[in-house]
Amino acid sequence: MTMTSRLSLVAAAVLVAVPALAAEQIKVVERPIKEITLNLTTKNVDSVGDTLTFANPLFDAANKAQLGSDQGFCVRTIVGKSWECNFTLLLKGGQVTVEGPFLDTGDSTFTVTGGTGKYAGAKGSLLLHTRAGKPDSYDFTIDLL
Repeated sequence: MTMTSRLSLVAAAVLVAVPALAAEQIKVVERPIKEITLNLTTKNVDSVGDTLTFANPLFDAANKAQLGSDQGFCVRTIVGKSWECNFTLLLKGGQVTVEGPFLDTGDSTFTVTGGTGKYAGAKGSLLLHTRAGKPDSYDFTIDLL
């Protein structure tokens, strides 16, 4: 057997062993109801290093039926502009983890860093959009590769 044949067999074996993730889009609505901000300096003064923690319900795109929840934290990085966030979406069938900047104004895009269950090995992005321009609920569009 030639070296090229061996390499081809090894490559084929690796491809068979790695599960393929089909592209999937998930749309949910987050309703922020359980959020706490710990201010480092004076109470209610926005400062670098402030920490926001949250655990909120997630609903279907019509904002009617609860599909799961999310939980995580953000650290203020630029006063009045952005937070750096890490959070997990707990959905039927598994979890999706994301990371990235939450912008005070406009849409925010996060990186999908992994998952569990049916989302094991997940990669992609999460677009966060404020519904109706008010921060009382957010549209999440998760595009998995």
